[in-house]
Amino acid sequence: MNPGRPYSDPQGGGFVRVRGAREHNLKDISVDVPRDALVVFTGVSGSGKSSLAFGTLYAEAQRRYLESVSPYARRLFHQLGAPDVDAIEGLPPAVALQQQRGAPTARSSVGSVTTLSNLLRMLYSRAGDYPPGQPIVYAEGFSPNTPEGACPNCHGLGRVHEVTEASMVPDPSLSIRERAIAAWPTAWGGQNQRDILVTLGYDVDRPWRQLPQEQRDWILFTEEQPVVPVYPGLTPEETKRALKRKLEPSYMGTFSSARRHVLHTFATSESAAMKKRVQQFMLSTECPVCHGRRLRREALSVTFAGMDITEFSRLPLKAVAQVLRSHAQGTPAADDRMHPEQAIARQRMAQDLQSRLEVLLDLGLGYLSLERATPTLSPGELQRLRLATQLYSHLFGVVYVLDEPSAGLHPADTEALLTALDGLKRAGNSLFVVEHDLDVVRRADWLVDVGPAAGEHGGQILYSGPPAGLRDVEASQTARYLFRDERVGDHTPRVPAGWLELRGVTRNNLQALDVRFPMGVLTSVTGVSGSGKSTLVSQVLVEALAVRLGHELPAETEDDDHAEPQSEMPATTAQLAGDVDRVSRLVRVDQKPIGRTPRSNMATYTGLFDHVRRLFAATPLAKKRKYGPGRFSFNVKGGRCEHCQGEGWVMVELLFLPSVYAPCPVCHGARYNPQTLEVEYAGQNIAGVLGMTVDAAREFFAGEPPVRRALDTLAEVGLGYLRLGQPATELSGGEAQRVKLATELQRTGRGHTVYVLDEPTTGLHPADVERLLRQLGRLVDAGHTVITVEHDLQVVAGSDWVIDLGPGAGDEGGRIVAAGPPSEVAGDKQSRTAPYLRRVLGAGAG
Repeated sequence: MNPGRPYSDPQGGGFVRVRGAREHNLKDISVDVPRDALVVFTGVSGSGKSSLAFGTLYAEAQRRYLESVSPYARRLFHQLGAPDVDAIEGLPPAVALQQQRGAPTARSSVGSVTTLSNLLRMLYSRAGDYPPGQPIVYAEGFSPNTPEGACPNCHGLGRVHEVTEASMVPDPSLSIRERAIAAWPTAWGGQNQRDILVTLGYDVDRPWRQLPQEQRDWILFTEEQPVVPVYPGLTPEETKRALKRKLEPSYMGTFSSARRHVLHTFATSESAAMKKRVQQFMLSTECPVCHGRRLRREALSVTFAGMDITEFSRLPLKAVAQVLRSHAQGTPAADDRMHPEQAIARQRMAQDLQSRLEVLLDLGLGYLSLERATPTLSPGELQRLRLATQLYSHLFGVVYVLDEPSAGLHPADTEALLTALDGLKRAGNSLFVVEHDLDVVRRADWLVDVGPAAGEHGGQILYSGPPAGLRDVEASQTARYLFRDERVGDHTPRVPAGWLELRGVTRNNLQALDVRFPMGVLTSVTGVSGSGKSTLVSQVLVEALAVRLGHELPAETEDDDHAEPQSEMPATTAQLAGDVDRVSRLVRVDQKPIGRTPRSNMATYTGLFDHVRRLFAATPLAKKRKYGPGRFSFNVKGGRCEHCQGEGWVMVELLFLPSVYAPCPVCHGARYNPQTLEVEYAGQNIAGVLGMTVDAAREFFAGEPPVRRALDTLAEVGLGYLRLGQPATELSGGEAQRVKLATELQRTGRGHTVYVLDEPTTGLHPADVERLLRQLGRLVDAGHTVITVEHDLQVVAGSDWVIDLGPGAGDEGGRIVAAGPPSEVAGDKQSRTAPYLRRVLGAGAG
């Protein structure tokens, strides 16, 4: 470890001393970092930065705090468990602000995350304008999440979920026997309901539209559940005779209307696939009672500044601050003499709201509204909201551990973030930040560089000290980028091979926008956070292409247990034109997990495990025992260990302490039963192969082209350090995105593909960004189109075309400020991206 030059400790805060840390890939490391300072942890992706900052330092701080909390209260915390470390000295209490998606519920919003909604409800309750004679509505009466406030019709959701005859019977020319009622289950469950209807005397062979309306309504909507004898396989006439003779039925069946089946399945099923199936028969419409405003009539009749609380909550935060300004200054209203206590309450609450809002505006979040649901926020936006709450809490002597706070931020917004972090530090707190953005790294008081490479080749402290000292550390990949001339090498933009055009795009803050995307090149869409980039590319363009190509629309709720029924999309108009007929395929490479359980992993997702299982099934011992490829799957009975059902781990519940995962006592983590593990390929059993890293497996399977090709591609996107069997749940969003990209790179042979990526550099070190650029270049050189939403200037400067949105966020954005090759955009005086792009391209740009 290179100590660098001495660190001057103006606050006299001392050091946090870590001894013998072995969490994940950390190699028994020891390091000292100063308190009351901005400490940045750097290193390539997968080097061990997060294992040190979050897995060791934050986990130990949380463990110590929870030891002072009663065992009962401890259950309410998400507990990380004790880190693998010998000792940590001088560690203050810690607060973690990690990258994560918003809570997947329509009831969580910007207002609830920041607690601003609580203050606003108090303001309306105590200082709102009431209709004559209406009793006071208490604060909880203004919340759609309480029985006192929620609209009784939609239960505070603002929308009602219903089914109609048309949604459940798409083709009324079919008979019931021909499955006219599409909403019923497709397999035995649907057949059971049809057999019950035969017993009940309904004509199941007549076209649906010819049945009397009364019968159709009962079959689809009744709440009755008659239990009747069922004679499957008999004709209606034979069933009638069997009932007359009171013959013994096969079983007694319970009728359930189509509506009841759909709503009950959606409300209670734990299967995401089942929920997704019944969703297609449900309609989500605005509640006719509250008109989407989620509250009771009494609450909506109270106004402040001429608006009810829902209208107020829909304003951008910067507009809210403007409305509150005069009230916070105590500008008298007409009736203040009659109600002086109301005037005082209004002024004090407006002042409190105003000062909290200023923090959010300083962090560049003025374009958000209080009502904006958290599932629609990016991880970067959500982290800044939590950071704003901490800035206002005025805590002292705390360690804030932040995970890439610059993620999703335009360079202009990063400056506002750094100002906020300085404020926390000046208040006497310590900041431990995991970060790749070089602007943030340069502002550090102290750097801890972890490496030299990823996974097994990382986990060592290359340097710990003031930033200048890193220059002399040859093994550091961070030093190569931190101290070199920022300008990138000359990049000659490729010439577009055609154009995709979107005309009249209207959605969110995009209003009647016309935009052209070049084909056959790499395009970066830039602009400040909230300018409309993701709306334009990841929503409008993706949906327009998906509809044109006949693809299923990508749902935000894909693979999500919290799926919502199909509601009306935000009002969208867009006309797709240009050379769209040349596009044969659309691929959206996003950061959603490649699987939601530990059973899913990189080997299964990329398909390479299918080849591996076939190799094992072809060995002499497997042939002798008649083992097929399925024998070597840990997801099905046969070859897997049945004690842990192929997971390799068992969970041990410790009541008030965090649950502990221990290796399975039967297979000892191997996931397979002994008979399966006896089969070896080139001296390794199947568990040994899953335990290999991508780099090790490349050497092992050197003579097997199908397996080697997949492994080479994974290594090329920088994932050589991951184990083949590493659970999907352990992969970061950036790693999951690169696994998807690697999977796509293996399939580049078919037609012209449009690849859409949303911030693919999230979680990537500058060295990994270079590698990613090469891979995107490969896709373009193969004749495809790549469109990426991006803030990383390395990628923007290395693109062939740049579309810059803005100039600001929210209603100040949504326009094309500049479009053209990077050097052209760098010279645009209106663009907020241009000055930063000029810095990277060199003074000659533009």
